[in-house]
Amino acid sequence: MEDCLACDLLAGRRPVPGGTIDETDLWVVQHCVGPLGIGTLIVKPKRHVVHLGELDEEEAADLGPLLRRTAAAVARVFEPDQVYVCLWSHAENVPGHIHWVVQPVASSADPARRGPHLQAAMFDADEYPDPAAVEDAADRLRAALAVESA
Repeated sequence: MEDCLACDLLAGRRPVPGGTIDETDLWVVQHCVGPLGIGTLIVKPKRHVVHLGELDEEEAADLGPLLRRTAAAVARVFEPDQVYVCLWSHAENVPGHIHWVVQPVASSADPARRGPHLQAAMFDADEYPDPAAVEDAADRLRAALAVESA
């Protein structure tokens, strides 16, 4: 698909810090390339899908177990207070390739650092993780996912 960041990352047309962390025949897990912090993963279908209802039966059946394993690995590696999982699909204000953001969230007294305000605050801050730290996190997450898959 032309002009699709998710497809470009899947096809290797754009670099993915840490590379692919996990995958099934139908899904891939990669570190987020945006400003959502170390350990924030993206779970996306390999096929360009814009609406949740467009997933086929196999994709839908594969999704739940993969999200559970991914969230468990994030919890194991980062020991956050919570792991947020949410569906995103917009790019440039247009629905795009669906993907789930799986994000470790630490405790904070600041309401902008938790709940529905967290991701907006992180995008406003526009602070991207250090690529070396992403590589390290990806390695640790791969190891945790291997345990979850065993």
